[in-house]
Amino acid sequence: MKALYFLPLLLFWGCAGEPGAGTDAGVSDWPFFRGDAGLRGYSAVELPEKPVLRWTYPSEARTASSPVVYRQTAYWCDKRGQTYGVDIDGNRCFAYNFATAVEATPMIYDSVLYIGRIDGYMSALSLEKQDTLWNFETMGQISASPNIVLFEGRPAVVFGSYDNYLYCIDKENGREICRFESGYYINGAVALMEHYFLSGGCDAWLRIIDGSNGQPSDSLLLDTYIPASPAIDGEYGYIADHSGNVYELVVRDGKILRSGKIVTATNDSGSFVSVPALSSTTLFLLSDDRYLYAIDRSSGAVRWKYLQKGPSGESSPVVCRNKVISCTRSGIVSVLDAKNGELLWEYDTGESITACPAVIKGYFYILTAKGTLFCFGDTPSI
Repeated sequence: MKALYFLPLLLFWGCAGEPGAGTDAGVSDWPFFRGDAGLRGYSAVELPEKPVLRWTYPSEARTASSPVVYRQTAYWCDKRGQTYGVDIDGNRCFAYNFATAVEATPMIYDSVLYIGRIDGYMSALSLEKQDTLWNFETMGQISASPNIVLFEGRPAVVFGSYDNYLYCIDKENGREICRFESGYYINGAVALMEHYFLSGGCDAWLRIIDGSNGQPSDSLLLDTYIPASPAIDGEYGYIADHSGNVYELVVRDGKILRSGKIVTATNDSGSFVSVPALSSTTLFLLSDDRYLYAIDRSSGAVRWKYLQKGPSGESSPVVCRNKVISCTRSGIVSVLDAKNGELLWEYDTGESITACPAVIKGYFYILTAKGTLFCFGDTPSI
């Protein structure tokens, strides 16, 4: 049995031109769920003034995955285990079948796609060879996207499983480096802050793990269970619970120096359901009362809220400089002014959306639950 603690880890963070770079996420690639290792849901890209539909790719297979983009090709997996790669012109250029159900969003690093499966395996799939490099078995389903860190100078894959463990796996050979036991099954993606790991659980605990010694460095008990992942910007972390509370944490040296509810029960239904999207001044959250909330990060005041034309689902908003993209379970894609919540653009896909948008320079992608990929840009394809 391997040790139940993380060995020394250094976060792969902010290296120019590499996946995970925090400041320019979305400019050329969107290889992570939520764009970067902190799960900020932020892109430095400016959205088109009047987006137009360039093309759609109908896979006709249901999916819970969000799209990721690597070298101008969008990738995702469906519930039958089929992996899709669709290029910038809407043509399928990659196909692979795991022959088992997949709900998690992939992560792509160095031309390798990493994906968790419902049967409990984490798989590494070479995009160049179109074949699996390795499979690592856990004892529970994997529902969330992995993240990437450096372990002793080598990239390693980190992810949670329903077997209650958070794993660190060697990127090259799929061997376990170490694991950490949580108090409950891990349903969300892990957010990274320097060499610390932040993970929320269905047991209502937010845990911080110190990668330098492999031990928990701090934790915070929320009012109720945490339905979505945390988001991190610098030393500030944000997390929402199912009771409608939003917490801000100041984390330094693995310790929570300050924490508190910056918003409490702002909605009648009492549940925030999305991962926060973070700009430098504002966080954006979807609630199951159908509103998109814009919350001032300094004061905790609700700057504005926008009533969407349909129920919120598992999708989370993405902020792109001065605009916000938000999707509904009923299939409506909205682009709003980030400062005042004014509706700037809207599109009805006609299909339910539970995935998060993906953004790169000149384009943004929306994947429906039915498996149709929509690509929007400046001008329509010819």
